[in-house]
Amino acid sequence: MVYKILMVDDHKTMLTGYKTILEFNDKNLEIEATFCHNCEEAYFIITNESNRNAFDMVFLDRSLPPFFEKKIKSGEDLALLAREHLANCKIIMLTSHAESFVIYDIIHKVRPSGLLIKSDFDGDVLLEAFDSVLNDETYYTETVKSSIKELLSREDYLDSINRQIITLLSQGFKNKTIANQLGLSDSAIEKRKSRIKDFFFIDKGTDEDLIVEARKLGFI
Repeated sequence: MVYKILMVDDHKTMLTGYKTILEFNDKNLEIEATFCHNCEEAYFIITNESNRNAFDMVFLDRSLPPFFEKKIKSGEDLALLAREHLANCKIIMLTSHAESFVIYDIIHKVRPSGLLIKSDFDGDVLLEAFDSVLNDETYYTETVKSSIKELLSREDYLDSINRQIITLLSQGFKNKTIANQLGLSDSAIEKRKSRIKDFFFIDKGTDEDLIVEARKLGFI
């Protein structure tokens, strides 16, 4: 089976390396890669209507030569463009930036299927990420997970009551029981759950989604 990937990175040798590694995937997929080296090249491929179903995945570096004419300044902008123009396309982003708020912005803005910090991964990790995304799972490298946990563990992000709500949800308790235990109203619990989901980057997710993310990041 042929798996088609649009790869965007301004380092040509990196693109060749990524493709070579992905060809060792354990699903026996033949990797057909289209290479772009800047935002301008990628813009015209992504917005070409004939390419709407041309790619299964977009593989993007965050830092790219911009295309100012179309206000495309980075891989993040290209990712949003890909969501608009490429049908059912999974997005994996790579970045050299490990700052917590850069990571937060990428996840909150783009919601990629995978986010990899370049200093975190080798060939094995890249294949692990690729396999996870193929299985409809979200993949974050260790620095990403640590940064998210650090941000969310701050008192103003996830206070003690919200942490108790997470714990009680993981134990199978429903809103009414949680409200009674914490001395809050049902509506207050819902508002707090909404805030928790927001900071776990869950868009309209269920309580189970919240528990999965909390467990993934080591909160429960």
